[in-house]
Amino acid sequence: MTGTDDARPRRMLVLCPFPQGVAAGQRLKYEQYFADWRDAGYEIDVSSFMDAAMWRVAYEPGKLAQKVAGTLRGHARRLRDMTRIRRYDVVYVFMWVTPFGTSVFERLTRRLARSLVFDVEDNVLTEQAIPKDYNPNHLLRRLKGPAKARYLIRHADHVITSSPYLNDFCLAINECKRCTYISSSVDADRFVPANDYSNDHVVTVGWTGTFSSKIYLDMLQPVFQQLAARVPFRLKVIGNFDYELEGVDLEVVRWTNEREVEDLQTFDIGVYPLPIDDWVLGKSGLKAIQYMMFGLPAVATKVGTTPMIIDHDVNGLLVESDSDWLEALERLIRDPALRERLGTAARKKAEANYSTRAIAQVYRDVLTGL
Repeated sequence: MTGTDDARPRRMLVLCPFPQGVAAGQRLKYEQYFADWRDAGYEIDVSSFMDAAMWRVAYEPGKLAQKVAGTLRGHARRLRDMTRIRRYDVVYVFMWVTPFGTSVFERLTRRLARSLVFDVEDNVLTEQAIPKDYNPNHLLRRLKGPAKARYLIRHADHVITSSPYLNDFCLAINECKRCTYISSSVDADRFVPANDYSNDHVVTVGWTGTFSSKIYLDMLQPVFQQLAARVPFRLKVIGNFDYELEGVDLEVVRWTNEREVEDLQTFDIGVYPLPIDDWVLGKSGLKAIQYMMFGLPAVATKVGTTPMIIDHDVNGLLVESDSDWLEALERLIRDPALRERLGTAARKKAEANYSTRAIAQVYRDVLTGL
């Protein structure tokens, strides 16, 4: 690496929005490679804008005083970070340096950093069309402003992107022409199948996500209600919000890191509904990857990265309309052999292409090339 002494460990500072180990966009992307990077000779320090106290109230309505205090603490941490950036060989920025105002902190980070890697998750350059009622926190609604991300994309030494579409966009504006698409990934040794693919129990159709993606689950409410009139099934929702759906056998579970694997293993079918718009073109397809790694047949909207991840009727089903959703889910619920065929193939593809073992070297190549 330019400007470093190979005889000593290389130092990396990670600047990210959320505390370590809590946000899926961080946990199931770069965070799970810290051990591998340490093996490669890096000492890693992590500085999140949100602390644990801020994270606990971030998705809650109200609590303005706590959110303002948390935002002030975050900016204080960033001011401290600016004083120590020069000590590090690499600064790794995920999403942004600070959420508000001009790009002054991003510009300072670029000026002070020896090498800068910018990891951009989802298409932050296109506003997500979520009604504000679906996200009660004004802070989180503003976190994805495009100006800061555009500056970092242009001036980073290397940009890591979440989809081929976003990677092409970044390549067009990055001054170094160094952009790499790296998929979300999961640990194949931890995310293991536990499904008997039988109809000896009520089949569980599952969805996992956060309050900000609840709007996409809501897209399927009429489908689930029609499906319940045709065939018995249970809908299981794992998230950080309460949920109700009249006429459907519904189980709602609060997400926890400790029970994440155990809860997802109770699914028989995973659903991944998405709108067809430009914002979705930047999504990494994480939900589909999670379902597939558990050996589940996933049903997903045919948009963005899902046709690249899921091969229709080979390791999952791709749909475009409500009638497609209804047909696909009823077919899977009634046919355990189909669930087994698709789920077995899904696990095989996920392990080969989206496991941490498959992705680790791609990250190492980025770091080695700085």
